[in-house]
Amino acid sequence: QVQLAESGGGLVQPGGSLRLSCVASGSIVRLNDMGWYRQAPGKQRDLVAVIGNSGTTTYSNSVKGRFTISRDNAKNTMYLQMNSLKPEDTAVYYCNARIETSYYNGEYWGQGTQVTVSS
Repeated sequence: QVQLAESGGGLVQPGGSLRLSCVASGSIVRLNDMGWYRQAPGKQRDLVAVIGNSGTTTYSNSVKGRFTISRDNAKNTMYLQMNSLKPEDTAVYYCNARIETSYYNGEYWGQGTQVTVSS
């Protein structure tokens, strides 16, 4: 079994910062692309940022320059440093990863962590 577990969400004032973490656990042979997505109430789930195995990153225009995605392959962990947060960043943030196990090579999702930006 493979699991993705997010942490680090919470309530923060506009202009503040939060750091999200996502830990992958289980029978992992190879951890490939990882990414963060978010879903606000009544809206579709959107890409926030993606990081490849070698560290190549891609960001949505709405977070570019404010958020930084990173990963620690030795710890099977991905991070999202979020600075200069805005109310429109309020959403449930989901961790996503393409993971190879001994029997399956596919996409996994975490359960999500709530981020609320409000004064």
